[in-house]
Amino acid sequence: MLLRKYASMFGVGSAKIDLILPKTEFSPGELLHGYFILKGGIVKQKVRRIDCDLIMVDKQATEKIIDSTTILKSEDLAPDETNRLNFVYRIPKTLQTGQNGIRYLFKTKLTFDKGVESLDEDWIIVVT
Repeated sequence: MLLRKYASMFGVGSAKIDLILPKTEFSPGELLHGYFILKGGIVKQKVRRIDCDLIMVDKQATEKIIDSTTILKSEDLAPDETNRLNFVYRIPKTLQTGQNGIRYLFKTKLTFDKGVESLDEDWIIVVT
């Protein structure tokens, strides 16, 4: 059991997060309804926070954070437990469409009391 605990602190068998979106194309100002799936690892871990950043990536692969959402938590995620957490977000009205090589993604980070962070990336397309 001790070996599992230390392995999870280095990311082996650690809990994971996945942002589930209803589609990949969105319009500026659109309200999206998605959800996070939190999947427990091989040991119990305490979830501290979920950060979800909307990031613009230009054709030089330079990233710029457009908006951030943080959900503070203090709950245990048991081994192999699966939880669903709703995510509602309004796409900013000022976003440029996918012209000139501009792309967007949601970067999600699940932070634990002890151990590594779980990361997830979900690319979206902004259309008019």
